[in-house]
Amino acid sequence: MKENLPREQLVKLIDIYAKAWQAMDSAYFLALENKYGIDIAIEMDKEAWKIFSPIEATRIMKEFQINPGGGLQSLEKALGYRVYAALNKQSTKWVNEKTLHFTMEECRVQVARKRKGLQDFPCKQVGNTEYSYFASTIDPRIKTQCVFCPPDSHPDDAYCSWEFTLEK
Repeated sequence: MKENLPREQLVKLIDIYAKAWQAMDSAYFLALENKYGIDIAIEMDKEAWKIFSPIEATRIMKEFQINPGGGLQSLEKALGYRVYAALNKQSTKWVNEKTLHFTMEECRVQVARKRKGLQDFPCKQVGNTEYSYFASTIDPRIKTQCVFCPPDSHPDDAYCSWEFTLEK
């Protein structure tokens, strides 16, 4: 059925799928948090991202002909195809030929929390796992470092930022 949909409906379908994926991720996390507490929920979330991030990276590389071991150029391209890219406003900036910054300018989760009067979700631990596993699947030479991510303070126009460095 989806193969016959017009472009406008396919774009809507991508949006619906991405939002459903994030809702499921959030529901699962909240169920863990309610039953076991925030610390266990975060630990389990990190374990899930260790599994999911390489799967997502591998599928993106396959479907969009991104060569494994393609360095930061391949990573930059792959980041644009992540499920998050359909939900959030993000950008990349080249520092030099061996360093790429990725910034989540608008995060659907954090924006919703802010709207509800809640503090930022402290996602740095999970982000460290998620982004490092995603990047190293694209190219094992890529090292990931957090620039800022909640619970760190962050500028008003960004929620988190990650630095990717290509090492020899």
